[in-house]
Order: sequence, then C-alpha cells, then structure tokens
Amino acid sequence: MKQIAVIGSGTMGNGIAHTFAQFGYPVNLIDINQTALDKALDTIGKNLDRQVSKGTLTADQKAGTLQNIQTFTSLKDGVQHADLVVEAATENVDLKLNIFKELDQYAPAQAILASNTSSISITQIAAVTSRGDKVIGMHFMNPVPVMKLVEVIRGYATSDETTETIMELSENLAKVPVEVNDYPGFVANRILMPMINEAIYTLYEGVAGVYEIDTVMKLGMAHPMGPLQLADFIGLDVCLAILKVLFDGFGNPKYAPCPLLVNMVAAGKKGVKTGEGFYTYTAGSKDLVVAAKFKKILIFLAFNFIFVE
Repeated sequence: MKQIAVIGSGTMGNGIAHTFAQFGYPVNLIDINQTALDKALDTIGKNLDRQVSKGTLTADQKAGTLQNIQTFTSLKDGVQHADLVVEAATENVDLKLNIFKELDQYAPAQAILASNTSSISITQIAAVTSRGDKVIGMHFMNPVPVMKLVEVIRGYATSDETTETIMELSENLAKVPVEVNDYPGFVANRILMPMINEAIYTLYEGVAGVYEIDTVMKLGMAHPMGPLQLADFIGLDVCLAILKVLFDGFGNPKYAPCPLLVNMVAAGKKGVKTGEGFYTYTAGSKDLVVAAKFKKILIFLAFNFIFVE
C-alpha cells in the first residue's frame, strides 16, 4: 500500500487520515467542503500537539505526519492513484452507495475499497461496484489514533486476499484487527447498541436518572464510560441510525429504538456534537453535567416517590 485516500473529513475521517499519515502513508483526505478540510487539518494538528506534549510523538514526527496529508475537494482527483480508499462519510446508506459507485468508476481497478461503516451491509455496498472481491469493512473506533480495535468486515464476495491485506495493514498501524462476518451491526454495535438502548429505556421508564444509570455501569460493570454518556459521545443520531439498521435487518422488536431517543434526535439534542444530549457540554469544560431536562424529570419522580410513600 503506497497511497491511501480517505473520504470524509469529520471526526472519523480526520482520525483515520491522522493514523495512516502518522505511520508514514501518504494520504489524500477528500471532502466536498474546503472549510471542513481546513477544520480537519486543524484538528489533526491539535491532536498531534497533544501526542507531542505526552511524549508519544516528537515534533519532527508531527511535522512528517502533516506533510503526509494532502486535501482534495474532487473525489476523482483524490482517488485516481489510490491503492486503498477508506470511506468515512455520514452513516447513510444511500450516500455510501452513491460514493462507492463513483469509487468504482474513478479508483484504479486494483484498489481496495473499504468502508468505515459501523452497521451498514458491506455486501450491499459491494453490490453497486464491479469489484465485490475488493470491497471490505474497516471499522475504526473513536478516537482513531488512540483506540486499538479495527473491526474488519467480510462481505459475501470479499476475497481472502483482500481480507488478509487489510488485516496486515491494520497491524502495521499498531491496531488489533478482528475479522467478522457481514450481518447487521457486525459485532461491536450488535452488542453495544442494545445496551445503550436499554439504558435509555431505563431512564425513559423512570427506573433511575442519567447520573445513576451511568454510575451503576461504570462502578458496577467496570465500564470506563456510562452508556448514556457514551451515546452522547457517539452521537444520538448515529445511535438511532444503527438501531434502525438492526431493527430492519433482524425484524426483532428488541432492537426497536426507545421513543425517548427518537424524540431527542428530532429535537436536535444529539449529544456532544450539538452541546446537549443526556448531558450538557460547554467548550473548554470537562465537567459532566446532567442536562436540565433530565434534572427536572428526576425532581418530579422523586416528589412522586415521596408522595406515594
């Protein structure tokens, strides 16, 4: 692999570009919006500064990493010499299918086309290309430069050669690749999202408050982050989209999204990205503050509990 192209300059895309570039791979970072690309480079620079301050990277390595990244607003120009393309666009099936149709047209015939999708079928994505054997899932975890796991998803037509290449490449990035088969949610989100959904139901039904639910899971189950805080971190809109994929894929009501989650997304309360979800987020502050909406609910529930007793 001599040339990597990454499509999408959001949180996952810039993290993937950062990681490949840090390990010496030339990266073309592609987005339709130059402002978004400029923001991505700024984010990568700040994250590299953090690594330098912690002593995990030298100033020269930071400079080399940034030099390895070029930006493009043209997909055709960005992928025409790529050996691997990693798509990290919004988790929307129609968008991804359209991107892969274009990639099949513009990327070299020998190029591997990977998707960072967290739930959408690799088989379905591969079906819109003429190279199903070279289409694979490469699901990185957030934050990409820190998290070790790469979930490598084999579509129905993905070849052994493609899978082995991506497994080896992931190891070259100091990641731990895990091969899984292509079923809704794969492994990570098939297990994670029902847990998050159940935590939201637990809040919705008044069993306990936001802080209490997360504290039980952190202190009782050794989770580094409670499920409601994690949902905010992932993005409540992303959680909802993945649950819909699971529900549609399996037809099992246990995957049906909680009405509270649906309402929060409709109201624009999507977590960290919007400044409010189950918690409120203030720039520059690391304090974990339960959103006012749920503080009021807790007071109401507590009053009724006292009244009943």
